[in-house]
Amino acid sequence: MAANENSFLGSGWSFPVTFSSGNYRVNLSRLEENVNDSIDIILQTKVGERNLNAQFGSGLQEFFFRRMDESLKGEIKDAVSNALLHNEPRITLTDVEVVFADKSNGRVEVLVKYLYNTTNTRHNYVFPFYLNEGTNLS
Repeated sequence: MAANENSFLGSGWSFPVTFSSGNYRVNLSRLEENVNDSIDIILQTKVGERNLNAQFGSGLQEFFFRRMDESLKGEIKDAVSNALLHNEPRITLTDVEVVFADKSNGRVEVLVKYLYNTTNTRHNYVFPFYLNEGTNLS
């Protein structure tokens, strides 16, 4: 895909924020990388954490120390879907899949499948979300 075809994806500060060593400027992410950075920020932000945009974020942190069962999968899927629907206008979700990748260590992976709105190009993003279940403490 040529850069001018997907320039609507934009650019912004890379996440996490880093600086170049030569000229001390903020490193930028562009195009698809910028969308992935945005998804990462949305999923890591607590709802209400941003003063000027109280609805921004996913609130995934409220699921820490919860029992890892099918109900939790559904709640995480709903939280991710709603957060991206309301906060990332450049994509349309096609599916969100929640997998308990490592129950003993509380590792939950969230697979986000989406289309870019203008180009309908398919992409996937895996967000590694960690839970430590309170009942597994030794």
